[in-house]
Amino acid sequence: MRRIALIFMLLANAGHAEDWQTLTTKEITTALSGRTIDYDAAWQEFLPSGRTLYNSGRDSWGYWEARDNQYCSQWPPADGWACYNVLQRGTQIRFVGESGDATDGTLRE
Repeated sequence: MRRIALIFMLLANAGHAEDWQTLTTKEITTALSGRTIDYDAAWQEFLPSGRTLYNSGRDSWGYWEARDNQYCSQWPPADGWACYNVLQRGTQIRFVGESGDATDGTLRE
């Protein structure tokens, strides 16, 4: 019985290597700049210039930047910025809003 418990403990600990990691400002910039994320029914490209293109059937251009350990975006004609915590697990990216709402996507290779 102890062997079985030990095996389960080892398997559980091995899974922790794949836990979501919260990204810093620098890590967000590195993870997103020049990359594209695929969502369920959309995709988003993060240009190094600070522009971002979101497409869910039609193009929508905005701006992005990483600051204070968050991803922030602005979508004209609005002039305010919305900021999100960013977590990563392998090629998966999760954006978490102030209210706790989360959006998951996958980095294109």
